[in-house]
Amino acid sequence: MIDRRLLTNIDWILIGLVLTVCLLGTLNIYSATTPYKIVGTAYYIKQLYWMLVGITISLFVSSLDYHILEDLSYWFYGFLILLLFAVLVLGRRSMGATRWLNLGFFNIQPSELMKIVIIVTFARFFNNFQSVGGLTVKDVLIPLGLLALPAGLIMKQPDLGTATLVIFIALSMIMYIGLRWSTIVTFVCITIPMAWISWTFLLRQYQKNRVLDFIDPERSRLGSGYHIIQSKIAVGSGGFAGKGFVKGTQSQLRFLPEQHTDFAFSVFAEEWGFIGCLLLITIYLFLVLWGLNIARRCNDRFGGLLAVGVTAMLFWHIVINMGMVIGMFPVVGVPLPFFSYGGTSMITSMVGIGLLQNISMRRFMF
Repeated sequence: MIDRRLLTNIDWILIGLVLTVCLLGTLNIYSATTPYKIVGTAYYIKQLYWMLVGITISLFVSSLDYHILEDLSYWFYGFLILLLFAVLVLGRRSMGATRWLNLGFFNIQPSELMKIVIIVTFARFFNNFQSVGGLTVKDVLIPLGLLALPAGLIMKQPDLGTATLVIFIALSMIMYIGLRWSTIVTFVCITIPMAWISWTFLLRQYQKNRVLDFIDPERSRLGSGYHIIQSKIAVGSGGFAGKGFVKGTQSQLRFLPEQHTDFAFSVFAEEWGFIGCLLLITIYLFLVLWGLNIARRCNDRFGGLLAVGVTAMLFWHIVINMGMVIGMFPVVGVPLPFFSYGGTSMITSMVGIGLLQNISMRRFMF
């Protein structure tokens, strides 16, 4: 039975911000896929289907008491770890990566679900952990161990973009708890040699090329640097007011790669220019700030940590994707939440919104 007080405390601002981005994204996908020869259902129609599925799941998530997740967090974590191992052994290989697991009736991408599960797991751990004066190196060894296992398995697929997001989400939650300066200095000193080891022994050549292309896109104009160059041309050619809806030359002539998924923002920037980009970024900014506001207003520590984690997930998706398409970050295949085409991304983001709605509605009850 749903408490009536929950219905009177629905966060309409959160809903309005998310639906606005979803609808803008659907229009953008329509424009980006206009030059495609599509057999079957159009991409923008599929995106609407995924949006409705995501909203349904979000409503379900928001209707449950989020404190249930505290008891189930470690079980979820263990189950996802098993699925990540299963992906490496039994997963479906596509475009040189093994990320999907066939469960018979549908395919599942466990690495996407790990974004939510790592938030719940860290919220559970730090909810029962007390530190005075900030976390020491010893204090963060267990959470870093909880992070290292899934991040390593995701990198093994390989999926550097998702692994980076999982790491950034977890580190954001650790920073929210607070670190001592000695802890920060220690990990900076450790990170430098670890970065060299990763570059030398762990990263594959195509991943190294993405970093090198970020530094100098001109080194391979028609090869691995093509994505960044064409994206920057699209963004820059939009000017102040843009070229108009379905009038972007880079997208309509299909110079842009993955223009309805990873580089959807490039299409939007070319068609709507600086004004449109400013509007979209402002909406995203309000969404992130509102997520932090939900965390601030929450009356219990676990809920506040959950809200911070979900907000960090949305924030890093936005920053990395937009930075990627304008050449500020290497190309790592991170979608723009609620905007880029993709069912898995939409559902994961909607689960996060469901958690934020859940926390916001129950703030008066604890």
